[in-house]
Amino acid sequence: MQPLNMMNNVAKARLLHSLLREEIPEFLGYLNELTETVLNDKERISEAWDNGMMAAEMWFELAERIQAIMAKYPKDLYRSPNVFADQLFDGYLAIFTRHALTTYVQQAKQTDPKFKPAVELLFT
Repeated sequence: MQPLNMMNNVAKARLLHSLLREEIPEFLGYLNELTETVLNDKERISEAWDNGMMAAEMWFELAERIQAIMAKYPKDLYRSPNVFADQLFDGYLAIFTRHALTTYVQQAKQTDPKFKPAVELLFT
């Protein structure tokens, strides 16, 4: 295994899935809810958007792409660490899914107490 500081988002997500697989369905449910919320509340989000690194439209596009992936690979995202990591944590999609992961643990939605420290170790 690579040192943590040498791992990219895909490798970190693969490791997270492998270590704490039981938490993945709950996270995927949260991720789906988050994409729905973002896409159903575009006007309010656009008005309040203050991220200088990315336009609100890009955020909406990422949410749409994640929804498409979740529809295409519903069972594989849970079953396979490779599909989970490769599909949701590659490229720009990692911005949205990393945000979802950190929000998920900040709101204490996880059922496994080890999930939060794992996310913090890998993604913050």
